[in-house]
Amino acid sequence: MPMQLDDKQRGTLLGVTAYLIWGFAALYWVQTEPVHAGDLLAHRAVWSLPFVMLCLLFAGRGRLVAALALLRQPRTVALLGCAAFFGALNWGIFLWAVTHERATEASLGYFLLPLVNVVIGLTLFRESIDTAQKVGIAFALAAVLLQLVYFGGLPLVALSLALSFGLYGAIRKGVKVESMEGLLLETLMMAPFGIVWMIYRDGAGLGQYGMTVDVFLLGAGAFTAIPLMTYVAASRLLPLTALGLVFYIGPTAQLFVAVVVFGEPFSTVQLLSFALVWIGLALVSLDALRRARALRNIARRAKADPGA
Repeated sequence: MPMQLDDKQRGTLLGVTAYLIWGFAALYWVQTEPVHAGDLLAHRAVWSLPFVMLCLLFAGRGRLVAALALLRQPRTVALLGCAAFFGALNWGIFLWAVTHERATEASLGYFLLPLVNVVIGLTLFRESIDTAQKVGIAFALAAVLLQLVYFGGLPLVALSLALSFGLYGAIRKGVKVESMEGLLLETLMMAPFGIVWMIYRDGAGLGQYGMTVDVFLLGAGAFTAIPLMTYVAASRLLPLTALGLVFYIGPTAQLFVAVVVFGEPFSTVQLLSFALVWIGLALVSLDALRRARALRNIARRAKADPGA
């Protein structure tokens, strides 16, 4: 008899799956060499559209119709257009990084992301931050300053990845649209640019480097959409605190691939930078767990003594 999983177990399994796919994504994209990063971005945009449309059709024709009906809402289209821009920017930076021996710095960017989200929440949404979050941000700034002083420049790949994905998430937060429907509109707006680019680039690598490369290029849409759909399913089953802890699997896997598989250098200064970010993340995560546990205890006591 197969073992039955509860919502928390299924959510954890789905979340781990999504972040493992993202974490080991570099192993997929290196199979497309020597296709340029800009060409890969075009393929992701173009082939994601039919894949997402098929998924929505499979989920029910009504969902596809409802998604296309959103095109009659100018504000929604404008916001999703901005989200598509930052999403494409994030894709492009990541693809450039993994194809130019900068995967280690890319993983640092995604480790910085939770702390960047705190800053975005503070500046754009006027959210308050507690002491643990302030200390976490201070550690992240120390890591950036360390690289600035030692290397004589900012870790632009890491900062750009964290900021672009953070802004993408902030925009999507303000759009009351289901994730899959929103993804369809985003890809619908990106695909024309991808098609024009592929025409301009004479196929953008398709049919030029052998069947193996072609298969990976054509699979770019599914490889882009599947972890997003898995993540959405996990987010509906898990509390945000639990999903936030699962998040760290992604950049950890990215760092493993960069250093162990690709053999990228990992200097003492980089190790210290990562350590500072990890300390900040640990403080923020532990504080989030403490708060979640306190809320559960309050809810449990209220349920046990409703007249209190």
